[in-house]
Amino acid sequence: MIKIKKYAAIDIGSNAMRLLIVNIVEQEGKEPQFNKSSLVRVPIRLGQEAFTVGEISEESIERMSDAMKAFSLLMKVHKVERYMAFATSAMREAYNGKEVVEIIKNQADIEIEIIDGKKEAAIIASTDLHHLLKTDQTYLFVDVGGGSTEFTVFSNGKIVNSRSFKVGTVRLLNDMVCEVVWEEIEKWIRANTSDYEEVTLIGSGGNINKLFKMSGKLQEKPLSYIYVNSQYAFLNSLSYEQRISELGLNPDRADVIIPATRIYLNAMKWSGARNIYVPKIGLSDGIVKAMYFNKI
Repeated sequence: MIKIKKYAAIDIGSNAMRLLIVNIVEQEGKEPQFNKSSLVRVPIRLGQEAFTVGEISEESIERMSDAMKAFSLLMKVHKVERYMAFATSAMREAYNGKEVVEIIKNQADIEIEIIDGKKEAAIIASTDLHHLLKTDQTYLFVDVGGGSTEFTVFSNGKIVNSRSFKVGTVRLLNDMVCEVVWEEIEKWIRANTSDYEEVTLIGSGGNINKLFKMSGKLQEKPLSYIYVNSQYAFLNSLSYEQRISELGLNPDRADVIIPATRIYLNAMKWSGARNIYVPKIGLSDGIVKAMYFNKI
């Protein structure tokens, strides 16, 4: 006999909002299976306003409310029994973030929790990585978002250290990351990886997923530093319009993919990693698993 539970996670990021619906298959004597049933992504770039003017505009609140109403209906028709909605750096930094949470609660009946970078990193790190993490190896897990990037060092299958930095794709596009921040990241990565002979990167986020898809590689194969660096140069050689028309990138992906690739490349360089694995996981996956295992 199997039992199926339906959970959902809503991730309100700086570049987009996502609704992930998961079928959790339970069988006696076996590990639960987490199978993605539906993933909906809405490109509402809250970070553009939050990081530049410090607030979410009326227009964005209206779009966000409509998206949340749609998410609510989708969860209803999928018969989702439990959900959680988390907002990250854009909502953290907008002075009207808490007001927006109240509006969404009143208009869409969805409760949103604004979480800090540390909790965000912990949720992502709780995602099922054991099939990738070899206990005798060291990994630097890098999750690049629109407003922040979370770095987590794993060694012997356990978390050694984790930190969130205010460097993200939307911030970089708006030239809002000073050199001091890059220096802090370099210092942190070097300090936390220098004791290990070899470090491998694990990349998370929509941009590295897109880069991986473009490579045509099998899921369990990594991307090399040389490949990522060459793709970075190639993407930079194209105009924004060419990245849309020739590569088929979405308009809200065609600009952020370049600063995202820069973050991954720097992380590889500073940690000495030669390869990056891309397991297609993120905050939404972490929320579902943390809910299921009662970690949040």
